[in-house]
Amino acid sequence: MTPIHELLARIRWDPDFGRGKFVLGFLDRVDHRIHRVRLSEVRVLPAHEGFEFVDAGGVAHAVPLHRIKEVWKDDELIWHREH
Repeated sequence: MTPIHELLARIRWDPDFGRGKFVLGFLDRVDHRIHRVRLSEVRVLPAHEGFEFVDAGGVAHAVPLHRIKEVWKDDELIWHREH
């Protein structure tokens, strides 16, 4: 399986592959379910640290890469790892 940091780099740097709407599904530690956020709404952190986003309530969240469990492209699951 492709490591998540390599997939995120490909989305960013491969212009053909990077076209489309991408969604990241990550495991929430508190409620133990997958939450989804559009890749266009996150800031990927350097050095494979993770990503940050602001939720609908204005609260900022930092998510490490190991909690990403799904990646969707144009509503199709293209990457998955077990929870």
